[in-house]
Amino acid sequence: MSQDTIQMLVDMGFEKEKVEKSVSMTGNQGVEAAMEWLLAHGDEMEPSTSKSGSTSSSNHATIASSSSSPAVAKSYKCEDCNKLFADTAALEYHAMKSGHSNFSESTEEKKPLTEAEKKEQMKKLEERLKEKRKEREAREKEEELEREKMRIRSGKELAAAKKKLEDENIKKIMDERKREKEDEKKARDRVRAQIEADKLARKKMFGKASGEIEAVKVQPVNPPKQSKDYTETKLQIRLTNGQTIVQAFNIKEMLAAVRVYVELNRTDGDTPFSLMTSFPRKVFTTDDYEKPLDQLGLVPSAVLILTKPQ
Repeated sequence: MSQDTIQMLVDMGFEKEKVEKSVSMTGNQGVEAAMEWLLAHGDEMEPSTSKSGSTSSSNHATIASSSSSPAVAKSYKCEDCNKLFADTAALEYHAMKSGHSNFSESTEEKKPLTEAEKKEQMKKLEERLKEKRKEREAREKEEELEREKMRIRSGKELAAAKKKLEDENIKKIMDERKREKEDEKKARDRVRAQIEADKLARKKMFGKASGEIEAVKVQPVNPPKQSKDYTETKLQIRLTNGQTIVQAFNIKEMLAAVRVYVELNRTDGDTPFSLMTSFPRKVFTTDDYEKPLDQLGLVPSAVLILTKPQ
């Protein structure tokens, strides 16, 4: 049971017995719930009173005996701040909250709050509850804002990762094109060198002959075919909306890997599709998706088209 809630309601003038019952009946849900229960059911609980008797005689007996018996403590007093407390529970709560440690018993009775004081305490309580609601709403708003920032940050990181992957793929394609151009240049240089060598040989032969022109038959020089071991193949994939995506794959990749890449990067929707080549026309079957790209003849490059599954 929350001592904070009990003490606050007791300070407002509610009887402790009623307060404890209200906190228990509302499941210890806070000051507001307990106060609402008290306002609705407070009249149903009658405060415990002593049996009626000979009031005048008992008063006289008390007055008579007071001169001979020691004074009875009616409350507890904090010597640090001079506050009075009706019971030890309130005293312990005050000590815990304030850190005060100097207490004593007092014959002064803690007076109940007047109606004006109760209203003032009620007003303060309502203001405090409003402040707590505002703090809770502000905290929830801040938490929601932080969650939104995290979602935006995650989206930006995902977009950045995707762009990085696209940039890396483009760089691979550009590097492959650069290597192909360099190989073509080397082949042309070799052909030019061979032609120059043939010209020089013909000149030497004409110089040895004295006035006799000898036709020299020069065999055409064909550039040697370059046998290249490809490790990657470049695939141009034409989507159903006419757009094209280009990606380099290892020649030992299964055709199924190409299909997964298309599903992750396509921009023409998510309708089912099959892959096919345009020339010669071939629609790949289920068995083909388990074969590597070089075995399917898709090396060093190829064009794939998305088509409706048959």
